[in-house]
Amino acid sequence: MANANALTDAPVQLYRNPKSGHCHRVELMLALLEVPYENVDLDMVNGAHREPDYLKLSPLGQVPAIDDNGITLADSNAIITYLVERYGEPATWTGTDPVEKARVQRWLSIAAGEIASGPCAARLVTVFGATLDHEAAKAKAHALLAMMNAHLDSRDWLELERPTLADIAGYSYIAHAPEGGVSLATYPHVRSWLARIEALPHFIGMARSPALA
Repeated sequence: MANANALTDAPVQLYRNPKSGHCHRVELMLALLEVPYENVDLDMVNGAHREPDYLKLSPLGQVPAIDDNGITLADSNAIITYLVERYGEPATWTGTDPVEKARVQRWLSIAAGEIASGPCAARLVTVFGATLDHEAAKAKAHALLAMMNAHLDSRDWLELERPTLADIAGYSYIAHAPEGGVSLATYPHVRSWLARIEALPHFIGMARSPALA
């Protein structure tokens, strides 16, 4: 539940591309925490993310970025961490002791590493026309999915016995992996995990592009 003090402030401004999984990661976190927000869709085709005013929010010209009543942040994993610290119950989402916190953090690193170079990169090729090695990205995605499927064989959530930042950071690009030509058909435990996230109260999805697998 959102911090009661925040409800008197203006909504969080989320600067995004609606097809970006990084942006959806933040929107999902805002929705689950019931934090009022407004989407500001950037015309990235025409360079809105490189305009001087936007670069003040996100110096690398990347999405997402937020403006929370004067507090500005870029980087999706940094933003979702900030949101649970400010508006949620941090221990619920990040862990209650050093071991739990480290285990959750590991999945944020995976989101920025293997997920970004696997299912995210494969989808960049098919949805955005990026000039990346599609076959290499798909191979990385399947290696990651095989690991995740085995990991989820005996658990409901990626790390703790409840949804955490690990699950939020991982969801968007795994759920939309088929749009990059990466089928989820042989990963039943991954599909069940995705369904559990989608069943959370206040879940909000990302618009789907035509599936390629």
